[in-house]
Amino acid sequence: MATAAQWLEGARPRTLPMAFAPVIIGSAAAFGLGSFKPLNAVLAAIVSILLQVGVNYANDYSDGIRGTDDERVGPLRLTGSGVARPHQVRNAAFACFGLAVLAGLALILLSQAWVLLLVGVGCVAAAWGYTGGKNPYGYLGLGDLFVFVFFGLVATLGTTFTQADRLSAAAWIGAVSTGLIAMALLMANNVRDIPTDSAVGKRTLAVRLGDTPARISYVMMLAAAVLLPLFLSYDYPWVLLVLLLVPACLMPSWLMLKGKKRKSLIPVLKQTGLINLAFSVLFAAGIVVTTALA
Repeated sequence: MATAAQWLEGARPRTLPMAFAPVIIGSAAAFGLGSFKPLNAVLAAIVSILLQVGVNYANDYSDGIRGTDDERVGPLRLTGSGVARPHQVRNAAFACFGLAVLAGLALILLSQAWVLLLVGVGCVAAAWGYTGGKNPYGYLGLGDLFVFVFFGLVATLGTTFTQADRLSAAAWIGAVSTGLIAMALLMANNVRDIPTDSAVGKRTLAVRLGDTPARISYVMMLAAAVLLPLFLSYDYPWVLLVLLLVPACLMPSWLMLKGKKRKSLIPVLKQTGLINLAFSVLFAAGIVVTTALA
């Protein structure tokens, strides 16, 4: 029987900034449109967090029963390590998805954004299909696209839309930027796992690109994410606060480019998650301060 601490570790808390960041950015964009709604923002955060944890447990379960996690360099995996039975991890994933659906329905009822019903169904299906089912797209190199679309575009733009009933350039650019950082985090994780993933036929984008190009792509994603908000600087000059992140991006970028031992890449996951969270706060501050001073 896994302990509470092991279940928490299995939820992969290092990835949770990916859930908070789009909600912060999307809410700031709604504020810029004069329509910030705190309760909607809280519900969006609950949905995002539950989906993130659900994906993590589903990935743990599916990789575990396939033997992908039998030999890992990195944090504990509940199924692969044997500390929890596969059906327990699977049920934990389904429980998270179910609670996310309930919170999502509450958000839709509150915002009357009925079109998001289909989006919600797509989110749950994509979350399970990442590594679950007969043909998981995460094994085909499409996981990065899923992360960009759902933890970047959908989460951010959905948050804005459920508050303002419309979108803005700030919402779109913030969504693309946070999606790129989320992709970078997944890339760091998959570069670390290239040897073991290759051995079991898991063809992630990192495996397909190869070690060196995959590492370079991580740096390019971070750079693009931090520089994209410059296009908003004319209307939102305070958004230039995101440039304060440049020094914070140097260490994980150096580790990705120079860290030859797989274990040396483990800290990059936490650092990238914190960069995403810090980006969302600085980006949101730029939008809010500029709007308040206008």
